[in-house]
Amino acid sequence: MKTILVLLDGLNYQVAHDAMGYLQAECAAGRGRLYQLESELPSLSRPLYECILTGVTPVESGVVHNQVSRLSQQQSVFHYARAAGLTTAAAAYHWFSELYNRTPFDAARDRHTDDAELPIQHGHFYYDDGYPDTHLFDDAENLRRRHQPDFLLIHPMNIDDAGHRFGLSSPQYRNAARHADGALSRYLPDWLAAGYQVMVTADHGMNDDRSHGGVLPEERQVPLFVFGAAFSQNDADPLQTELCGTLCDLLQVAHDKPRCRALLAQGER
Repeated sequence: MKTILVLLDGLNYQVAHDAMGYLQAECAAGRGRLYQLESELPSLSRPLYECILTGVTPVESGVVHNQVSRLSQQQSVFHYARAAGLTTAAAAYHWFSELYNRTPFDAARDRHTDDAELPIQHGHFYYDDGYPDTHLFDDAENLRRRHQPDFLLIHPMNIDDAGHRFGLSSPQYRNAARHADGALSRYLPDWLAAGYQVMVTADHGMNDDRSHGGVLPEERQVPLFVFGAAFSQNDADPLQTELCGTLCDLLQVAHDKPRCRALLAQGER
């Protein structure tokens, strides 16, 4: 089944719960469910991008800090999807291009990617943390409409950027989450109508020191919203390392990763 992963960088669980009124309304209407995840450690972006997309913890993948700039040495959702002949796309920060396509990132070559031989075949990659989320969601929808990808990654950065500027307990951080919720309200109904299964989650949270990386609950507790007929909406206790395998199950591609069976309807397991 066609699947979209929305990775809202730096979004703390409680802020997602309290500020994302549209997503909560969809859940209240019975079309989705919110779960709580705990991020792996360290609670940093590039290590957790790799964890989410490959199911491998940072200390096992070797991507243990944000300056590890090399191709992934693991099999990711993109690799499994491509091996099955599916189409992949991403509107995301340039570190995803470095992990799964080519490194180092060359903006003139890599910012706009269309290459059937790469793990991420179609991409719009940005490199400024202030790149507007509105533009990023439009980039993603452009990819979806043009290429009809089986797997699409959407990764905006403004929530994390606001957290680093102003901290967890700031109106700027909460409002960045509200703005992402508003962007999703414009696109999620169309994605679901087109038959996409949608996961919305985060890599890590944020603290009042305007940072993250440690073990504080506010740094590690992140949301997982799920929408689509393939999800059970039953009680579940998913792990961040199980997202890769669960995404592969949704895509119905062969893989050897752990998954959270309780998240999926019986026919999708």
